[in-house]
Amino acid sequence: MSYLVLARKWRPRRFSELVGQEHVVRALSNALETGRVHHAFLFTGTRGVGKTTIARIFAKSLNCARGVGAEPCGECEVCVAVDEGRFVDLLEIDAASNTGVDDVREVIENAQYLPTRGRYKVYLIDEVHMLSKNAFNALLKTLEEPPEHVKFLLATTDPQKLLPTVLSRCLQFHLRRLSEEQIAGQIRHILTAEGVAAEEGAIAQLAHAADGSLRDGLSLLDQALAFTGGGLTDAAVRAMLGTVDRSRIAGLLDALAEADGTRLMQVAADVAGFSPDFGAVLDALAHALHRVQIRQLVPGVEAEAEGVDVAALAARLSPEIVQLWYQMAVNGRRDIDFAPSPQVGFEMSLLRMLAFQPMGDAEEGATPARPYAPAQVPAAPARTAPRVQESPIPAPPPSQAAAPPPAPAAAAPSVSRAAAAQPVTDNDSWLAALQACGISGPARELGANLQFVGADDGRIRVHLPASVDYLKSPVTLGQLSEALGQVLGTAPRLEFVAKAGSAPVETLADRRRSRNHALEASAREEFSAHPLVRDLVGEGGKVREESIRPRAPGG
Repeated sequence: MSYLVLARKWRPRRFSELVGQEHVVRALSNALETGRVHHAFLFTGTRGVGKTTIARIFAKSLNCARGVGAEPCGECEVCVAVDEGRFVDLLEIDAASNTGVDDVREVIENAQYLPTRGRYKVYLIDEVHMLSKNAFNALLKTLEEPPEHVKFLLATTDPQKLLPTVLSRCLQFHLRRLSEEQIAGQIRHILTAEGVAAEEGAIAQLAHAADGSLRDGLSLLDQALAFTGGGLTDAAVRAMLGTVDRSRIAGLLDALAEADGTRLMQVAADVAGFSPDFGAVLDALAHALHRVQIRQLVPGVEAEAEGVDVAALAARLSPEIVQLWYQMAVNGRRDIDFAPSPQVGFEMSLLRMLAFQPMGDAEEGATPARPYAPAQVPAAPARTAPRVQESPIPAPPPSQAAAPPPAPAAAAPSVSRAAAAQPVTDNDSWLAALQACGISGPARELGANLQFVGADDGRIRVHLPASVDYLKSPVTLGQLSEALGQVLGTAPRLEFVAKAGSAPVETLADRRRSRNHALEASAREEFSAHPLVRDLVGEGGKVREESIRPRAPGG
């Protein structure tokens, strides 16, 4: 006996066996039970979601020997004939290969004859959008007013190509893409019935690769069984699909978060060793970044990614850098076909992410600076100095000699700040210390949003609102504490408390906003008071206040 592929062997034969599509099943079942059966139905949706299967079950329900109903018996001669594809009153037409007027005219001519064995003659036209415009026009009259014994079941993956006159004559049902959980559940059910052992990771990979199509998932399952010759393991399915272990995706993200270029290229080389689909690797990277962003901005929603510590990455990265890296991964996926090779395109996407790092990374700040150090060394002017002296302009050498003095002068402010440091005792001294430390980047934003609660014994108790909790990380805390230590003499220990107290406490961010509001108000007042503006307003002009900006310092 020849082998029957899983997609055909496990094709649902009753509405109750369908996976998903509950909205379609409910409408068709109610129509069958109440006798309100329309003469034309249009099923739309992507490949492998059940369009043809639902149409066949519907045809079986209309012609079952036990009567019209939502659940055909599956045992009578009609039901068995439909399941085996030999029921004479179910005419399946492939519109992709029968597109002309002559093909449709044959349908119209045969429609007038009564069914041979069943109650209804059912025409199932698959990929109906492939019919020519003239064929559609020829079908319209019959589609609008068919004989009582005729039902039309149309299926298409591209309903936008159908004429509005056709759409208006049909009841349209859109079949949704199946979720990975639904596909994995059906694969698990089939494997259990077939007596095949499988790891959950292998099933999850097949469900993900199916991309919403159960038929594609079962075809991949057939391929996996042929590839392994027995049980399905995570590693075997990954090798078959050419996908990458999720732990390596985590390794890429970890190296990017640490701005460790050497490690990043090592992990990329390990990934390339598997000869994967590099576009799929970028897809996996974008998927992980998507879960990280959800964890950052919508903490109440569960966001996990296989093999990736989403919580740790959400704490280490800013939402802005996650957005930027996600966009780079998506654009890299799009541009990979234009790269010299897929691997080069993949690595350039990673290097682009590495180049765009958050400001103020204490550990990695020195690492990217090393390649640029040679360009910074002003040794060349020293060599050119003798040649410049031969020219009539002797000014450059003195200016070069005058360059060293600013270096010790730069150290003086930090010494004087430490010497003149005042201990933090209240909110004013806390804000003064923050302003004096001169820190920048994420650590500066962290300090600007901290609300002072109290201080004692080298500890400073602060509160960080939940809306900016992403600013807190070991790196930013270390940078802020070190910068405060340069001002206060010793690095304080920052202790976070749950509440900032009942009374509102001003932060540097609040003070900055107040100052900006005052500058904007002053700019609006100055602008409105200008004689030319007053004349224009008097002539009926309107001032767009949101477009007024404070004048830049010194402007």
